[in-house]
Amino acid sequence: MSVSVARVPTALASRYLQQLAKHWSHKMTVTFSPEEATIEFPDGSRLDMRADAETLDLALSVVAGADIDRMRAVVSGHLDRFAFREAPLTFDWREA
Repeated sequence: MSVSVARVPTALASRYLQQLAKHWSHKMTVTFSPEEATIEFPDGSRLDMRADAETLDLALSVVAGADIDRMRAVVSGHLDRFAFREAPLTFDWREA
């Protein structure tokens, strides 16, 4: 499993975390609170999110053989749609 992390600066981290969790809860297994969320993708990949007053922290665990760049783009793209007033958000993806 490959893990990528990103720290996204935004004062609306909790809002975006909850919006993404609710959006994907129709298709995937999701648990969330205003501060934390876990989204389990059908292929076994997983997104963990933590929100505080200034940042949204992301940890994306991708199964072997999956396209990590595509998964990063899917997560970033969805969050940018919810953050349309301040998009594009800054994603500093790096290997954990």
